Amino acid sequence: MSQSEQSDRPRDSWLERVKAALGLTESGSIREDLADALQEPELATDFSPKERMILVNVLGMRNVRVSDVMTPRARMIGVGEDATLSELFALFQNESHARLPVYGDTPDDPKGMVHIRDFLAWLGGDPGAPLAGAEAKLKSRLRDAPLLRPILFVPPSMAALDLMVKMQAKRLHMALVINEYGETDGIVTMEDLVEAIVGDIDDEHDMPEPPSFAVIAPGKVEAMASASLEEVSEVLGIALESDTSGVEVDSLGGLVTGLAGRVPQVGEKIEGPGSLIFEIVEADPRRIRRLIIHGPAGLTASGKSGSDSPPQIAGS
Repeated sequence: MSQSEQSDRPRDSWLERVKAALGLTESGSIREDLADALQEPELATDFSPKERMILVNVLGMRNVRVSDVMTPRARMIGVGEDATLSELFALFQNESHARLPVYGDTPDDPKGMVHIRDFLAWLGGDPGAPLAGAEAKLKSRLRDAPLLRPILFVPPSMAALDLMVKMQAKRLHMALVINEYGETDGIVTMEDLVEAIVGDIDDEHDMPEPPSFAVIAPGKVEAMASASLEEVSEVLGIALESDTSGVEVDSLGGLVTGLAGRVPQVGEKIEGPGSLIFEIVEADPRRIRRLIIHGPAGLTASGKSGSDSPPQIAGS
C-alpha cells in the first residue's frame, strides 16, 4: 500500500483499537464490553489483579452516587463555631484529620471548614516571632478567627464522578451532603472518591479496623454496632428483621435501638429475636458502638452450631 493510500485510510479510534485487541463485538455498549472482557481469564496475564480491579471500578463509577461513598452524619467529626481554638487543637490531635467541617448550633447549620495548616500558620503568627500570643489565641473562639474556608454542598444523588471533577476544578477536598430538606446527611472527601476507584488508602495515623464479629465464649459473639443486618443474619444464621416499629434500619445498632425504643447505654441488655440478648458494652448518648450478642451455647459467628471449631472472626 502506498503512502498516499495509507494517509487516505481513516484511522481507527483508540476505543476501536482497544475493542479489536480485546476481541469485542459490536453488541452492547463499549463500557459493558470492556467490563465483561476484564473478567475473562485469558486477560489475567495482561493485567495484574489490582489493575483489573481499578479498571473495573473506573468503568463502574458512572453508577456510583455520593450517598454510596459518603461518611454518614452519625460518624461525622465536626466542630462548632463557638469552640475555643484550644478545643479545636485537641480535636485535630485526637481525630488525626487535616480538615474539619464547622457548623453553628447543629450540623444542619454549616459554616464552612477549617484546615489544620491554616490553623497552625495563624497560631504561629509572625515568622520573626513564632508563637507570640499563641496562648491568648488558643482562648479565642473559632468564629472570631480568620480560619474558615468555603465548603461544597451537594445532594446525595449526585454522581460521584461529577463531584470529583467539581472538587478538582474548585480545588476543594471536602463537601457536605445536604438532603432535600436542607439537613446534613453526611460528608464526602476527595479521599473517599479516590478510594472508590483504587480501594482503601491508609496513612500513618490510620488504625486497623476492628473485626465486625468475634466469638469470645460459647454462645457469646462480640459485634460492632455498625455491622449491617444482612451481614449479622448471615454470620449468625438467624434472620433479623430490618423493620422495627415501622422504621427501616440497616445496622445492628439501629435494630437494637429500635427494639429498645431509645439509645440504650452501657450495661443494658435488650431482648432480641430467636432468644438473642444484646448487651451494650460501648455507647455514647447518641448511638451504640459495640455490643455482645448472647445466644445458644453453640452459637458461633459462622451461622453454625458446635464448639469443636476454633473461634472465628468475620472481617468488616
